[in-house]
Amino acid sequence: MNRTRLLGLTIATLFLAGCGTTKIGRIIADPNRYQNRGVTVEGTVTNVVGAIVAGVYQVQDDTGKIYVLSSTGIPSKGVRVRVDGNVQPGLNLMGRNFGLTIRERSHKVRF
Repeated sequence: MNRTRLLGLTIATLFLAGCGTTKIGRIIADPNRYQNRGVTVEGTVTNVVGAIVAGVYQVQDDTGKIYVLSSTGIPSKGVRVRVDGNVQPGLNLMGRNFGLTIRERSHKVRF
């Protein structure tokens, strides 16, 4: 019975560890670590550019802002969203990143 509980606890821990979000500030501070990797971020939409079907929007959490490229529609400005996607590299010029984005796989509006 102890082995079954230990196995169950291990599986639950691994599952919950995969459900967390990454702070935007961590992505911005070390973009090479996250380059072409899947991340989940959560924050407020602060800027929207595009049409109903596709576009770019900016998400802000308490650590920073990042642009999200979407081909599945864009949320409204001011709503809270949870975004799953891959970090796409930008241009690194004199220690600053330009064009660092997340290519969205999906997003969910949070209430």
